[in-house]
Amino acid sequence: MEDLKRLFKKDKFAAHTGIELLEVTPGYAKARMVIEEKHLNGLNIVQGGALFTLADLAFAAASNAYGIAAVGINANISFVKATTKGTLTAEAKETSINPKIATYTVNITDEEGDLVAIFQGMAYRKKFSLDFSDV
Repeated sequence: MEDLKRLFKKDKFAAHTGIELLEVTPGYAKARMVIEEKHLNGLNIVQGGALFTLADLAFAAASNAYGIAAVGINANISFVKATTKGTLTAEAKETSINPKIATYTVNITDEEGDLVAIFQGMAYRKKFSLDFSDV
């Protein structure tokens, strides 16, 4: 899974936001983001796009961890608790998989373990394997 971690370090937007991929196995991934001033919106709470990006990276890692290229075809997020500081963790878990489609739920929690957001994503599994030759 080290190849997969290196592959996702090439995700320039996620890297720019400071997201770190912690764990990845087929159908599962965990990522974290330390909240910085750049993550806050005009109300000084974490901006929805920052939360979405954190969840999306965990979703992408979990869905690609089988070594088959997978791309998101649908995603939605519900924001359930505002947060302003600390570290957020996104944990992606596969809820269903077949040869073409897989679904995932990603829970984002704060340092106290409180739920901050719930992301649901659907991935289309392509017909080719990931190429790790340049990672």
